[in-house]
Amino acid sequence: LLMMPCNSRHRGFTIIELVMVIVIMGVIGGMVAVFMKSPIDAYLATGRRAALTDVADTTVRRMARDIRKALPNSLRVPTAQCVEFIPTKTGGRYRADLGLAGAGDILNFAAADTSFNMLGSNNALPLDQRIAQEDLIAVYNLGVTGSNAYNQDNTSRVSATPVDGTETSISIDSKLFPLASGGNRFHVIPSTEKVVAYVCSGNKLFRTTSTTFTSDCPATGAVLADKVSACSFVYNGTDLQRNALVQLTIKFTDSGETVGLYQEVHVDNTP
Repeated sequence: LLMMPCNSRHRGFTIIELVMVIVIMGVIGGMVAVFMKSPIDAYLATGRRAALTDVADTTVRRMARDIRKALPNSLRVPTAQCVEFIPTKTGGRYRADLGLAGAGDILNFAAADTSFNMLGSNNALPLDQRIAQEDLIAVYNLGVTGSNAYNQDNTSRVSATPVDGTETSISIDSKLFPLASGGNRFHVIPSTEKVVAYVCSGNKLFRTTSTTFTSDCPATGAVLADKVSACSFVYNGTDLQRNALVQLTIKFTDSGETVGLYQEVHVDNTP
C-alpha cells in the first residue's frame, strides 16, 4: 500500500499585514472621531445650557415668590448684590367699629391695646398661613420714621394662641399703633423669619434669614444657587399710589457656557 505525501500547508497573517490593518483602522477611527466630535460637543453644550437655564429659572421664580409676600414698604437694596425685606405669612382685616349692641373687640388707635378681633376665621386659613403665638402683627407700614417695622414702630407680638370663632380674637403685647390703615388691614410677620435677604457672594447666591430686625446682608445661610458669575438687584418706586418694581438680573456660567436671566417683580406697597 502506497501512501501519498500531503502537500497542504497552514498559513496565517504576517506581521506586516497586521500592522497595515491597525494603521487602516486607526485612520478610519480618526476620521470618524473628527466627524462625531462636533455633534457630541454640541450635545454636551446644549445639556449645560439647559441645566443652567433650569437653575436660573428656578432661582428667579423662588425669589419672585418671596418678594411678592414682602411687607409693604419693607423692601430695600443695601447693595446691588443684596435685596432684603420683611416677609409676611398672611394678612387680614381688624375690627374697626363695634357691632350691634356694642359687640366686638376693636383695635384701638387712641390708646395702647392688648387685643382685637380679626374678621373671619383663623382656622379657615391654610395651615402655613395661620396666625400663631409669637408671630408679629404689623399695621400700616410706611417704611418711614414713626411707621417703620424695622424699628418695631408699628408691630406687636401675638401673646397667645388666637381664639377662633365667627371672628378671631387675637391677643397682643400692649401697643399703641401710630397709624390706622385706611382699609383696616394688618399683616402677619412669621416669628421664625423677621428679615429675609438674598445675597450674591463669590459664585453663590445665598438666602439668609434673621429672627431679629437687623440684617447687614450676610453671605451665609442656605445656598440657593451656585455657578453665579454676576448678579444685580434694582429697586424702583416708593410711591404709595402705585406698585414698586424690583429688577433681578442673574448670570450663571459653567464650562464657558453663560446663561443670563432678567425678571421684573411687581411689589404691592399698599399698606
